[in-house]
Amino acid sequence: MSTDTPIYSVELFPPKTAEGMEKLKREIPKINALNPAYFSVTYGAGGSTRDGTFETVDWLRSQGIDTAPHLACIGSTKREVQEILERYRAQGIHRLVALRGDMPSGMGAGNSGDFRYANELVSYMRAEFGDTFLIEVAAYPEYHPQSGNPTRDLENFKRKVDAGADGAITQYFYNADAYFGFLESCERAGIEIPIIPGIMPITNYSQLARFSDACGAEIPRWIRRRLEGYGDDAASIRAFGHEVVANLCRRLIEGGAPGLHFYTMNQSGSVTRLWNELGLPGAAAAA
Repeated sequence: MSTDTPIYSVELFPPKTAEGMEKLKREIPKINALNPAYFSVTYGAGGSTRDGTFETVDWLRSQGIDTAPHLACIGSTKREVQEILERYRAQGIHRLVALRGDMPSGMGAGNSGDFRYANELVSYMRAEFGDTFLIEVAAYPEYHPQSGNPTRDLENFKRKVDAGADGAITQYFYNADAYFGFLESCERAGIEIPIIPGIMPITNYSQLARFSDACGAEIPRWIRRRLEGYGDDAASIRAFGHEVVANLCRRLIEGGAPGLHFYTMNQSGSVTRLWNELGLPGAAAAA
């Protein structure tokens, strides 16, 4: 489950305000100086952040930056998805991250659109657009909180792979054994696509705890206790967080991970420090 050349990439989210967009435009050149393979951009179904995704993608492409938009299908019709894909194809975008996404606020199950799961989106993309796009999907080493159990989650993941996914990016985690154990399970299931670890820098404990509780990512007890012990000492939290994540990345790289995908939270500082300390090369191009 490796690629010939490791892929190091970064993720942004679309700002909600014009001020936030201007701030992001100042951060992007600093991140781009690291020469990541591509920038992914998150997406909200039903229009909650979709316009912001388009604006962010349009600006990145205007700067000549390789971009991989997220596309969440829940709540969308096939016609809406096709229009989005046509838009991206016209922009020369060749990589997408295909997701189910969360149900838009106020939308009932009866109005969930033409897609129920991400594998249906992947199948549709392959049927309508062939090999136009390199399709990434989500993977969960600690399993998706809505899947019920690891076996069911692996079955769901395999459906996405069988539908035509080229690769996967994981939810963030801090236990390398969870990732390597997941790879072993995938191998036994006949899954052979590259599975790139998602990396979340630790800079703010309360924010990280909130995110992790919402998405099901585990913060190991020893890390939680250390972070809690620092209280409001932001400098110590950042220093300890950097050490934890840098060591995690080293173990993943040494263990043969096919790359790393950094969740930047639209900030250049922590990712730049990790990238430089790890000595990561700029990926020549997305495969």
